Amino acid sequence: MSAHESMEHAEHAEHASGSNKKIALLIAVLALFLAISETLGKGAQTESISKNVEAANLWAFFQAKSIRRTVVITAAEQGKLTLGSATDDAAKAAVQKQVDDWTKTAQRYRSEPETGEGTEQLAEKAKHAEHERDEATAKYHHFELASAAFQIGIVLASATIITGMIALAYVAGILTLAGLLMTSLGLWWPHLVHLH
Repeated sequence: MSAHESMEHAEHAEHASGSNKKIALLIAVLALFLAISETLGKGAQTESISKNVEAANLWAFFQAKSIRRTVVITAAEQGKLTLGSATDDAAKAAVQKQVDDWTKTAQRYRSEPETGEGTEQLAEKAKHAEHERDEATAKYHHFELASAAFQIGIVLASATIITGMIALAYVAGILTLAGLLMTSLGLWWPHLVHLH
């Protein structure tokens, strides 16, 4: 091997070493972004599950209140029928008092702003929890796609080192940008693009 060939070989090795360092840096950055998107995804997934359970519990409470309200309204209607056939004034007064109590209870079951446990308030809370669940689910889908882009980018960047095909590094770079875009959408605009 001549001195000139030896010099060319050393320059090529130095160039390859510099390229490999850049690819290694790209892989490290991709791994960092992957860790961030995975963490955000797990948080969004947990929030989605939590809000789904909350909404289900609120709807169950709503149903229970609705059933109780229906029972009380039915009792009040039955009381009104009894009132029409009552002849004794004391009995009429007692039945009327009971009908009035049942009517007030039915109204309270429908709307109870002070406790937030009337059917109107429960339905509003349940819809809000469903909205928050849907928001967290949309975020989760974006973070999952971002994670996939980062993972594929890491594989392609790693393949660049092995094959020397620099085009793979460019594709990994494009996937990095796509992953960052999906992460941004998940963070700030989860409903801009519908993924499900």
